[in-house]
Amino acid sequence: MTDIKPLNKALFLTEAELRRGIELMFFAYRDFTGEADMLLAGYGLGRAHHRALYFIGRHPDMPVSDLLEILNITKQSLSRVLSQLIDEDYVEQRSGVHDRRQRLLRLTDKGRTLEQEVNNLQSKRFAKAYRKCGVDAVDGFQRVLHELLDAQTTTNFQKDD
Repeated sequence: MTDIKPLNKALFLTEAELRRGIELMFFAYRDFTGEADMLLAGYGLGRAHHRALYFIGRHPDMPVSDLLEILNITKQSLSRVLSQLIDEDYVEQRSGVHDRRQRLLRLTDKGRTLEQEVNNLQSKRFAKAYRKCGVDAVDGFQRVLHELLDAQTTTNFQKDD
């Protein structure tokens, strides 16, 4: 494994520095999701359930079609995840007001409680890192992440702001 040390020099886009960034992203993602994965496993849920809970919680009455677009998964995969979340009373599904064929999703009280519990774990990790690194680092980090997004993702993400 590559030695991970602070970068205390001007950034040169060498192969080694690019690989270092990729490796840090892998490890950061693993550690960021690890605690949440363990918590969710205790409920018989996984990462796909977490993503659905997160975005449904951020956008109450989200149409299933919007969630499909955000998660970029197949209808079959989403159907399995939503069926379990609905059956176990984490999510409720309603018909649209103007279009009865539209299926709108909303967290139940149980779903909000679980989503908040997972969010608290991950928010603490972000808050600690943000405090330690400072406002300039946070701004730079968010700009780098934004630049890693595909154009379509960037367009969708800007709708949230």
